[in-house]
Amino acid sequence: MIAFTRIDELVTLAEAKKTGIADIVLEWEVEKSEVPANRVWDNMRGRLAVMQQAVDGGLKQREKSFSGLVGGDACKLLMPAAFLGPVATQAAAYAMAVGEVNASMGKIVACPTAGSCGIVPGAILAVAGLITNREEKLVKALFTAAGIGEVIAKNATVAGAVGGCQAECGSAAAMAAAAVVEMLEGTPRQSAHALALALKNMLGLVCDPVAGLVEVPCVKRNAFAAVHALVAAQMALAGIESVIPADEVIDAMFRIGIDLPSSLKETSEGGLAKTPTALAITRRLLQAE
Repeated sequence: MIAFTRIDELVTLAEAKKTGIADIVLEWEVEKSEVPANRVWDNMRGRLAVMQQAVDGGLKQREKSFSGLVGGDACKLLMPAAFLGPVATQAAAYAMAVGEVNASMGKIVACPTAGSCGIVPGAILAVAGLITNREEKLVKALFTAAGIGEVIAKNATVAGAVGGCQAECGSAAAMAAAAVVEMLEGTPRQSAHALALALKNMLGLVCDPVAGLVEVPCVKRNAFAAVHALVAAQMALAGIESVIPADEVIDAMFRIGIDLPSSLKETSEGGLAKTPTALAITRRLLQAE
């Protein structure tokens, strides 16, 4: 029986079986759900399709959300003037595209939350152009991300209302970083270092949505976090390790979340949500109701 509650356990299982994290998570899900492996795989492939559709739809979208705060920006990142390089630029654009679809009430995959829904697809789909066996590796990447998310949810939180945005965008960046490492033939241990590097550098990130909407700063924050995940993955693949182990980083994130005041945990009572511009936006939207 497959069982894991910590990242080090997940890595140990993968190393013992001489396989990737994705295969361990797939086996675990089959046992837990009592659903055949081919159906579990097809379900995840369906989620990948939704992610791709959200990216494609978001890049074509020119309309603003109902609030008028976001929309039509993702496509701008793919203009010829982009200088970051194709993979980083695509990751940011794809992540924003998914966030804009979410803000317009479109269909997305909450991975792990709607507010952080662009980070995993943004990162893995940007890297997809570098690999062969594209669909298989993308589906496996989602199983890897899911396993990391499962551990974070069990030992900490993925809810902004509990842990701030470090729990949402931070967790998503960690999931994406680990997944990208596995896509690029990294080891399970390198995936663990990637998630630790990604998450520990987003510790303390507050959740301060303007007017209580998952739009500002959320959508653009997804773009930054997707690129952040790629940096963590590249570091880990280069042999750079996190001094603090992944499980300890997750524990630290949870403690920091507890210490954050409620005004910085999705209540819109602090941070950017209390700037003069944000307050003016809130008044405008209330008057429009």
